[in-house]
Amino acid sequence: MTPKERAEKSANAMWSDDRASAWLGMSIVKVDEGTATLQLTVQEHHTNGLGNCHGGITFALADSAFAFACNSRNQATVAQHNSITYIAPAKAGETLTANAREVSLTGRSGIYDVTVTNQDGTTIAVFRGGSRSVRGTLFDE
Repeated sequence: MTPKERAEKSANAMWSDDRASAWLGMSIVKVDEGTATLQLTVQEHHTNGLGNCHGGITFALADSAFAFACNSRNQATVAQHNSITYIAPAKAGETLTANAREVSLTGRSGIYDVTVTNQDGTTIAVFRGGSRSVRGTLFDE
């Protein structure tokens, strides 16, 4: 199995039980070893009292992209810590794309950067996540 095939099979296994990402309206655009791209179109119910996309929704999109990137090797992996910096507001009707990429993987610990942009390429937020692999796999190999 190629690394890309493993990443895609891992993503399919995760997605089948990922109720939160689906419920929020996310979709997987692509995955590969150490990378993942997810999208979400901001709906009215995603907005806060100022009419902007709620920061928790942006965070959730970045966190989900991070999760699919760090689980791409069929090794169960969880978030150990993460942070986000909001750069610009997103509005209802905009399509947000979260691109996650592996920065470092040493032993059981990884570092991933996620950039969230809108359909015009404007950076909405940047996220950094630290991962930790745990026991188990997503599918039998």
